[in-house]
Amino acid sequence: MKLSVIIPVYNEHRTIEAVIRKVRDVPLPVEREILVVDGNSIDGTREILERHASEPDLTVHFESGPQGRGHALKEGLRLATGDVAIFQDADLELDPADYPVLLEPILSNHANVVFGSRFLAGRPRMGFLQYWGNRVINFSVNLLYGTSLTDVETCYQVFRREAIQDFTLVNNDFAFTVELTVKLIKAGHPIREIPIAYIPRGRAEGKKIYWADGFLSLWTLVKYRFVR
Repeated sequence: MKLSVIIPVYNEHRTIEAVIRKVRDVPLPVEREILVVDGNSIDGTREILERHASEPDLTVHFESGPQGRGHALKEGLRLATGDVAIFQDADLELDPADYPVLLEPILSNHANVVFGSRFLAGRPRMGFLQYWGNRVINFSVNLLYGTSLTDVETCYQVFRREAIQDFTLVNNDFAFTVELTVKLIKAGHPIREIPIAYIPRGRAEGKKIYWADGFLSLWTLVKYRFVR
């Protein structure tokens, strides 16, 4: 089995080399490939990636302009050749050391889709708006789709690629995560959740999500429940 690690990047010169190193260092019983999609970074990230682009386990795709996290993830999925895919943001809020526990249910054929939950081990260190924004979106998904998920907006969505091969994924922004979640639910894929470590960062460290992203996510989950 082969794992495709898809890393969307935009202006992450402080952490991009560290996250690639951490992805490589985590012990796994499967082959892995690392796919980095850069949204035309202007802070030196592109130059760092150009220095590493020839490394055999790494594929770097440079977009012509910033088109959003969702667009980068879709591009990574298009390039992926692994049996299983996992998303890894470049900010190191989440630790690749959690990969073994996330992959175990898939490798043992007990699940096709696994989410890493920041909430299963208790309330994570989040600001007021981020915490309650996550709670509202989780409540809405569970209410509208009859699920009992705890972390719909997690970065760590892990799945067999064949589970989404018939999906048409539309969103190019942060609402991509919710779109993928509700389409997995509607396709009948049970989602297994595993607790993960979470080290939040703030605006000063380059955090890019904004309050408007929450409204886009809410609109997305309502749209796919009632319109499509």
